[in-house]
Amino acid sequence: MLKLGEKGAILQRDKETYAIAPHIPCGLVTPQLLRTIADVAEKYDAQAIKITGAARVVLVGLKEEHIDAAWNELQLDKGAAVGLCVRSVRACPGDTYCRLGKQDALGMGMTLDKKYHSLELPGKFKMAVSGCHLSCSESWVRDIGLIGLKDGWQIVIGGNVGAEPRIAQELVSGLDDRQVLVAIDQTVQYYKENATKGERLGKMIERVGLTPFQEALA
Repeated sequence: MLKLGEKGAILQRDKETYAIAPHIPCGLVTPQLLRTIADVAEKYDAQAIKITGAARVVLVGLKEEHIDAAWNELQLDKGAAVGLCVRSVRACPGDTYCRLGKQDALGMGMTLDKKYHSLELPGKFKMAVSGCHLSCSESWVRDIGLIGLKDGWQIVIGGNVGAEPRIAQELVSGLDDRQVLVAIDQTVQYYKENATKGERLGKMIERVGLTPFQEALA
């Protein structure tokens, strides 16, 4: 029998009910998906439906005995809301919908989500993809952030929010789609192989500097 944590159930403040966070890549939904979420929330008396900062739709306040049935009816993967892994990949509309977009942020975000979501790493890890320099996906405060510029992608790394917020640093710029995917993979691998347990990417940069990450791209 799976433990509650393995079922994606998060104990709430009342110590009696749980929240479940379905995985919704880059926050892209359909009318039918929204209807299904609403129906499940209503059927199992969820106390609230919350849109999170990771662009998930969380059902809050479910009873333990309803968790399995709720997941079965949602027919969605579990979001990596906790643990030492890639928690989320955020993406703005990019040049698919936004008149200011310089690069395909939504397409790139979906590609990164498919490859990296829930990947186990030494520490908590978040990604964001912004289609222009306005950085609506808050790429500057993510472990890896992409920013779409006229001449290609800029990669910034080591940002985070929280008790000790940190602005990311530029790693490389002017990359096309293929090059940026290679660079991200090399960055993630270097972090995976060299970070200590629980160490965020930004903390690792403070320990070893940015140069090793730049050399890892060579």
